[in-house]
Amino acid sequence: MQHHGGPSHDMVRLEAARFRMGSDRFYPDEGPAHVREVEAFWIDRYAVTNGQFARFVDDTGYITVAERELDPAEFPGADPDDLVPGAMVFTPTAGPVDLRDWRQWWRWVPGAHWRQPGGAGSSVAARPRHPVVHVAYADAAAYAAWAGLRLPTEAEHEYAARGGIDGADFAWGDEPYPGGVPQANTWIGRFPYDNRGVGDAAPVGSYPPNPYGLYDMIGNVWEWTSSAYAPRHSLPEGGGVEREGRRDLLATAPGGPGPTGPLRRVIKGGSYLCSPDYCLRFRPAARSPQAEDAGMSHLGFRCARTAAG
Repeated sequence: MQHHGGPSHDMVRLEAARFRMGSDRFYPDEGPAHVREVEAFWIDRYAVTNGQFARFVDDTGYITVAERELDPAEFPGADPDDLVPGAMVFTPTAGPVDLRDWRQWWRWVPGAHWRQPGGAGSSVAARPRHPVVHVAYADAAAYAAWAGLRLPTEAEHEYAARGGIDGADFAWGDEPYPGGVPQANTWIGRFPYDNRGVGDAAPVGSYPPNPYGLYDMIGNVWEWTSSAYAPRHSLPEGGGVEREGRRDLLATAPGGPGPTGPLRRVIKGGSYLCSPDYCLRFRPAARSPQAEDAGMSHLGFRCARTAAG
């Protein structure tokens, strides 16, 4: 089934279900694996694109977090000349580097934002079907509200990404590249300098859909969820049922916001930067924390809404 919710949103309805969420086989924060229930909901067939986001901005005049002026009071001791709007942009290295230091391949680029993903001189004019990136949590939530939708919870995203394939490591089975063929836009080669894959986000729908007819739930760009991050899954009372998409299952679990830092949300799905030799997170159970106020060049979102009846 499909439903057009909000402006140009092709959505798929998923019925209420129980599924196996999480994994005990990879990274510690994916455990414990457990049975989770979700109620019926709709979710976007594709990630929100530059073209869709542009219509939102044109209609509302919205200014994303990456475009906003920085308040020197929030950055004591910083050189005012350095306090300019911008964002973090992935930059391949010339050769092998210490994979423990992410600063080797991420750099702060003044002027980088959703319309200029690589900074000044870059543009999304020729990329209307690429997923929008450099969106902070507030930006994604504002778009969803404008469209009459919401962001999916972590459980909804994981259930949708699994496509009904229960307990498999990857969304398509237990092999990362079945038959040697990539099933999603991920890093092929040695990270972060040798990429024989796309090397960037691809237009939405460039890879095969999952059994639910959803595209790019794995790979391409990470996607925001509405769930607060905790270093382990924490089951709420009542058997772990999410009702109406309103219960934030992890909000009261340990590992929420620090004493001074912004809340961290769960992002799901992995991205074109996920590589078996560095970030084996192009799997449904994989998850990562992301500060609400930070957009990245490999982070986007899709929308959801609670099914009525």
